[in-house]
Amino acid sequence: MPRTQVRQALGLDPDGRYLFFPANPARTEKRHDRAAEVAATCGAELLTGGSIEPEQMPLWLNAANAVLVTSNYEGFGLAAVEALACDVPVLSTPVGIAPYALGGIEGCLCAEFDRAAWASVASLHMDAADPRVAGAARAASLSAARMAERVVEAYRDVAAGP
Repeated sequence: MPRTQVRQALGLDPDGRYLFFPANPARTEKRHDRAAEVAATCGAELLTGGSIEPEQMPLWLNAANAVLVTSNYEGFGLAAVEALACDVPVLSTPVGIAPYALGGIEGCLCAEFDRAAWASVASLHMDAADPRVAGAARAASLSAARMAERVVEAYRDVAAGP
C-alpha cells in the first residue's frame, strides 16, 4: 500500500518518522521499553498495536518506516511475517520464526537487542523516502497455504514408506 495514502487514512503526518511496535505495550514479555528506546534514539514516533483490529493491521504496518519486534520470546512471530508481506523492514530479536524469516533480507535485522545497533539500522529507514525490503516472497513461503502443502507432502512421504 502506498505509504503516503495509508498515513493520510490513519491521520498521520505523511512525512513523519514512524516505528511500529505491533504488540500491546502492557505485555511485558514484548519489551515495549526497548522499542521506546530505539524510537527515542532515532527521533521517531513509536506507534503501538494491541487494540488494532486485524483487518486494520496492514494499514499500520504500511504506515511505518520499520517494525520493531523486541520480544523476550515468541511462539511463532506473526507480526514479522505480516510486515514482510507488506515489504516493510523488520528489526527483531532472534525469537520465533524471525531468524528464518529475516535472514538474508537486506534492510532487516535479527539480532539480540542493542539500542545503539538497532537505532543505527532503524535510522536508515527513517531517512529513506519509502524504505521497502524484498520480504513478500519470504512471507509467502510461510503462508498458511504453503504450510498446509508441506504437511501434505510430509504425510505422503511417511505413507510411501522407506
